Amino acid sequence: MRYNILFGGPAGTGPNILTHILGEALVEQGYYVFYSRDYQSLIRGGHNFNVLTFSEHPVSSNDSEIDILVCLDKNTESLHKEKLKEKAITLKDNNSNMYFAGRVFKLLSMDFSLLDKQLKKLEKRYDENIKESKKGYDEETNKICEIKPQKIKSYFMNGNQGISQGAIKSGLDIYYAYPMTPATSVLSELAEKQIENNYLVLELENEISVINAAIGSSMTGAKSMVGTSGGGFDLMTESLSLTGIAEIPLVLYLAQRPGPGTGVATYTGQGDLNMARHAGHGEFQRTLFAPGDPKEAQELTSQAFYFSQKYKIPSIILSDKHLGESLYTLIDSPKIIESKKTNSLTRYNSYEKDSEASATEDPEIIKKNIEARKQKQQQIIQDSKNFEQYKIYGIPSSKNVIVSYGSPKGAILDAIMDLDIKFIQVLHLEPFPEIKNEIQNKNVILVENNATGMFADLIAEKTGIFIDEKNKILRYDGRPFLADELKREFQERIK
Repeated sequence: MRYNILFGGPAGTGPNILTHILGEALVEQGYYVFYSRDYQSLIRGGHNFNVLTFSEHPVSSNDSEIDILVCLDKNTESLHKEKLKEKAITLKDNNSNMYFAGRVFKLLSMDFSLLDKQLKKLEKRYDENIKESKKGYDEETNKICEIKPQKIKSYFMNGNQGISQGAIKSGLDIYYAYPMTPATSVLSELAEKQIENNYLVLELENEISVINAAIGSSMTGAKSMVGTSGGGFDLMTESLSLTGIAEIPLVLYLAQRPGPGTGVATYTGQGDLNMARHAGHGEFQRTLFAPGDPKEAQELTSQAFYFSQKYKIPSIILSDKHLGESLYTLIDSPKIIESKKTNSLTRYNSYEKDSEASATEDPEIIKKNIEARKQKQQQIIQDSKNFEQYKIYGIPSSKNVIVSYGSPKGAILDAIMDLDIKFIQVLHLEPFPEIKNEIQNKNVILVENNATGMFADLIAEKTGIFIDEKNKILRYDGRPFLADELKREFQERIK
């Protein structure tokens, strides 16, 4: 059983609340739920929609075909009717989102008490909401399936919540940010929890102020973190180099969206890989991590703090809008790595410096400093091998190998369940893991959310293995991969 429900309507009509209360109820009943958000850069009007996919088996993506279409306006039906399955049900007419909540719960044969429980959690307009939802529940006469409680314990979380929880569990002292989709919800998530967890959240006037303030805090010994998207990260790059030469630990969250420029501000993409790897002038060390779900977001955030503090370097966590804002059902608890504070207030310098931290132009000292940083890089490479740098899914002996990183993981896992494929998900992008033996002499297939295949270039650089152009599955329209479409792409390419 795998069902897809699309909730659509103008911004402000409540498709988010409608999606979330159903998702929460299904998760509490022991089902696996995944839902993604598609919205325009508007406060009111336009067309927003969410797709919720649920199953009694693990699910981490949506499909292109819809079982139930919930229309909060006439535009929704006209835009999405081509996606409907043959026996799909369309809920429409001029009614509230809570009326449709009642109808959807009835369609799934879910007891009304489950919806009542979710409405009480909202703590807003309960009397009005319960009246509208009860009307919809009573008027619905169809049924597409019967939801029965399953015996699994799980929790519901998006990628940005995972980043936030990873930071809190790693002993965050101060988080600086300027709002920029899709990193903004980390700012609000951390702000809500700062008093109970004893850290500080500050919103400053721009991204240059953000990173420089974070560097200043880190100089005093605080565990500091910043968050932004591509355009904001651009502004941070000069100060990123400062952390490299002055040996200042800093964790940076880079949540990707399509560029260049403002691009498509509220959609997803993986176009910032090269920037994350190379931003900043000169040669200095960094680590770069790429989670593929909210659990990994927590784990890799804790690893970012570990490497940053231990080696006094910048550590970057690379995510995107799809991972950051989509809700996943998770079962296992994350493994959080302890990271001890290593900085204290002393003398810092943005120049090459001597033993007293005074600026120097002495060639012998310059050479010694650079060699020390190179030696640090070797230590980082060795230390990173103590962690799970990549994961393997599917059939380990298969000649067909998919390579990817980040948010495409979910759609790939859902697509390969009955195919002869091995999937390598890379978690550490810098230092890059030793995967050459895993892909050599194999039919290698790339999955990436950009137009140029940057990850394929990185693999070629690190392994000497080039991926055939016909085996590069690239999506660059601002939308995420869908499991059923991706499965067809794989079937065309496997041997």
